Amino acid sequence: MPIIDKLQSMEILDSRGRPTIWARCTLADGACADASVPSGASTGSAEALELRDGDRNRYRGLGCTRAVANVIGPIQERLRGRDFPDQQSLDRAMLELDGTANKSNLGANALLAVSIAFARACAASRHVPLYSHLADIAGHDGRTLPRLTVNLFSGGKHAGGQVCIQDVLLVPASAGTINQGLAMVWAVYQSAAELCLRKYNTRALKADEGGLAPPFASTEDMLKDAVEAISAAGYQPGRDIALAVDVASSHFYENGDYHFDGQRLSSGRMIDLIARWIEQYPLVSVEDALSEEDWANWPALRQAIGQKAMVLGDDFLCTNPARIRRAIDSRSANALLLKVNQIGTLSEAAEALRLARSAGWRITISARSGETEDNWLADLSVGWGGDQIKVGSINQSERLAKYNRLLQIESQTHWPVVNWPA
Repeated sequence: MPIIDKLQSMEILDSRGRPTIWARCTLADGACADASVPSGASTGSAEALELRDGDRNRYRGLGCTRAVANVIGPIQERLRGRDFPDQQSLDRAMLELDGTANKSNLGANALLAVSIAFARACAASRHVPLYSHLADIAGHDGRTLPRLTVNLFSGGKHAGGQVCIQDVLLVPASAGTINQGLAMVWAVYQSAAELCLRKYNTRALKADEGGLAPPFASTEDMLKDAVEAISAAGYQPGRDIALAVDVASSHFYENGDYHFDGQRLSSGRMIDLIARWIEQYPLVSVEDALSEEDWANWPALRQAIGQKAMVLGDDFLCTNPARIRRAIDSRSANALLLKVNQIGTLSEAAEALRLARSAGWRITISARSGETEDNWLADLSVGWGGDQIKVGSINQSERLAKYNRLLQIESQTHWPVVNWPA
C-alpha cells in the first residue's frame, strides 16, 4: 500500500498572474509526482474555499502562502508515514483534519494539490498512465476520448463584461478524432479573428481563457458572428460544428430578475430567450442558463430545452454531491460541468461523477479561467469518461498543455472520440 514519505509545496502563478499552489508527493517506494491546481474567476457561492492570505500589500490579498504552509505543516504531519490503500482513504484523512464543510480551515487549494499529487504518485508507483489510475478511482472502464468544446468568443467576467454571457464555444460535432477536431476549431478561430478585424476593427484581443472579445453590441451579435465564422471557415453550422454557450446567469441576476442586454427579464422570459436561441442557432449545450439559486425555475428550463440541448450546471451544481442529488430529484438539469477544485478532493469529485452518471446525465470535464501548464485535466477527462472537455480556446500554453496531452493519449490508445450526440 502507498506510504507517503514527504510532501512539498510552494506558491506559483496561474495564467492570469494570480497566485495558486503547487505540491509534490513522494512515496516510500521512491515514486514522486507534482500537481498544480487552478483557480476560478466565475465561482459559485457553494464552491469549496480557496485559502488566500488576505494581505492587501501582497498580491492584493490573493497570496497562497497560508495554503502552502498547511501542506508542508499540518497536512504532512497527519499523512506522513501512513499507508493509504486507496485515494478515498487519503482524501478522507485530509477532510477529517480540515473539519469544515467548505474546506475553510486548510483550504480547498491545499487539499486538492495533495489529492492530485498523491494520485499521480500512485500511478507512477503502479507504472500505469495517469488516466488509467484515475479510471480505477472512478470505477470507469470505457475506452473513449471526450469531445472538444472550445472557446471562440468571450464576455462576462472572462472579458470585461462587454456582453452579459460568458462564452460561446465551438463543438466539432463531425470530428472523429481530437486531432481533426482541433484542426476544425483552429480554422474557425482564424475566420473569427478576421471577422473581428473587419467588423470591429480589433486585433485578436483575448479573454482569460483565450476567447476573442470584440465589442459586441449584444449577445445576439455574438451568436450570429459565431455562425458566420463557422461558415466562413467552410463548415456547415450544426452539422460539422455546433455551438455551446456559458450564460453564467448568476452574475447578472438581481432581486429575482435577470439584467440582460439592457432588459430586465423574469425567469420565465429568460427561459423563453434561451429556447428561442436553440431554435435559431445550432446550440447543443447551455451552461448556467439560470442563476445558481433560482431553483424554482430550473425544472421548467429543463422541460423547455432538455430534449434539444444539454442543460448544464456549473455554478448551479458546483460539483457538489448534495446539490447534484437535489437537482436529480427535482429534474433540474441533465448534465454536470465537473470541476474538481469546486469540491476540493478527487474522491468527492468522483462521487459527484457517479451521481450524475446514475441519473443518465452527460459529463463535461472543465478547466478554470486561472489555469497552469499542468495537464492532469486531460487524463481526468479520459479516465473519468467525460462526454466533453472544456479547456478554453486554442491558444495560450496553459490551454494547449491539455490539448497536447489529449493528442498524446489519442496517439497511444487510438481510442475514438465519444459519439455525437453522446
